[in-house]
Amino acid sequence: MSLIDEDEALIAAALNGSAYAWEKLVKRYESAIYNHGLRLMGNRSDAMDLLQEVFLGVYRNLHRFRGDAKFSSWIFRIAHNKAIDLSRRKRLLTGYPVAVEEDDDPFEGMPAELGEEPDVKLMQSQQNNRTLALLTQLPVEQKLIVELKIFQSMTFEEIADMQDISENTAKTRFYTALKKLKSATEEKHALS
Repeated sequence: MSLIDEDEALIAAALNGSAYAWEKLVKRYESAIYNHGLRLMGNRSDAMDLLQEVFLGVYRNLHRFRGDAKFSSWIFRIAHNKAIDLSRRKRLLTGYPVAVEEDDDPFEGMPAELGEEPDVKLMQSQQNNRTLALLTQLPVEQKLIVELKIFQSMTFEEIADMQDISENTAKTRFYTALKKLKSATEEKHALS
């Protein structure tokens, strides 16, 4: 049974009241949604808030899933919309864009790979924090496309369908974001 078929079976069972099926759906996607949120929001607290809002939204609207697209595309679309809402709320409350906090290690508490050396883990954590800090400088639309293309390995066609934009718009946003990231990286290295 393919992942898509299994998702459809779990959705049908969850709609019929199966707590086990719902739990299995959550377990299947929670790590991917958390990591997606972490890269979009920039810190663990907001990523957890996003995760909670996404699954609450999915739970409330599971009956609306028509199966026109893959379930994974549908849930990531919900995550995208919730991330934009959360970013707007945070910006309205603070007056500043959401950013990575210096002392906040967003990957703390995440399971380490077996046999991973502590110094390697530290270097990876520092690199992850630098990457997240750079990503927070991008507008949400560009950040999302970078996330979907690089971290979720989606095609431009899938991204365009998910965001209700043309494939060319998705490509333009992606390459514009990459140029901004490259420029920010070069600027940061020049100042170092």
